[in-house]
Parts: sequence; structure tokens; C-alpha cells
Amino acid sequence: MRFAEVRLGDEAEIEALSRLATAIVREHFDPLIGKAQNDYMLKKFQSVPAICGQLRSGYRYFFACADGGERIGFLAFYPKGEALYLSKFYLRKDWRGKGLAWQMLRFVLRQARALGLRAVELNVNRGNSAVQAYEHMGFVRLREEKNDIGSGFCMDDYVYRYAL
Repeated sequence: MRFAEVRLGDEAEIEALSRLATAIVREHFDPLIGKAQNDYMLKKFQSVPAICGQLRSGYRYFFACADGGERIGFLAFYPKGEALYLSKFYLRKDWRGKGLAWQMLRFVLRQARALGLRAVELNVNRGNSAVQAYEHMGFVRLREEKNDIGSGFCMDDYVYRYAL
């Protein structure tokens, strides 16, 4: 697996990232949070303007690519205090269950260590099946959190931490 960074100004790559994110997130989250909230969240967080704004504010986005170069997932993170905040960590459904999340996590951990940070933190929807995967990879639940994201929608999450 290799990781290809998406940079501000590369409109074609940002559009491709938005399309991949929409496909993965829609498939996984429509049944979990409902189409209306997911549509809102995709526009707010994974549209081309949203990704550009995140890149401008310090996020780093990467495609996760199979050995042949096929884009099979993506991730995004940024430094937040003493931790690297893992904002996005997604694989296409047809690539899950093959141990690739471990490779993605190792990449994230290397990035955090290179920045001298002490942990990786993330939020995950309380009903998301990924909760078990994060715990299996060594993340520890810190707390529950509800965040108003506007338009009457709320994210009902667990916050997890992986100490370095």
C-alpha cells in the first residue's frame, strides 16, 4: 500500500477525492445516520469546497492506494495540541477485512511521531461498526461527545486515543 498526498490547488485530485469520499461515506453511513444527515455532512465535510477549506486550515489528505495504484481509501489528519487528530480513515467496502487498516494506521502513527506528537485521537459514531476495529488496533475510549453540526443535526460520537 502506498499513500498519495492530495494538495491544495490540484483541483482534479480534490474532485477525485470528493467522489471517492462520497461513495464510501454514503454506502457506510446512509443506513447508520440516515440519508438526510449524511447528505448534509458530505456537503459540509467532503465536498470540493469543504476539502479545499480543510487543506487551507492545515489538514493533510492522502489517498490510500493498492500496490497497483488503485485508490482504495483515504485518510486525513491534522495536529491538535499534543495529538494528531485523525479526521478521516476510510476504505472501500471491497477492500475491508484484508488487514489494510493496520497499514493505514502505521502510516498515521509515523506521521504523528515525525511531528513529535504523543497520541492519535479520533471521533467515531457510537453506532459505527468501526468502533470494534479501532479498539482492536489499540485505541482506548476516552469519552462520549455530542456535537451540533448545524441544520438540526448532531454527531453522537465516542472519542478514542492511541498513545504513542
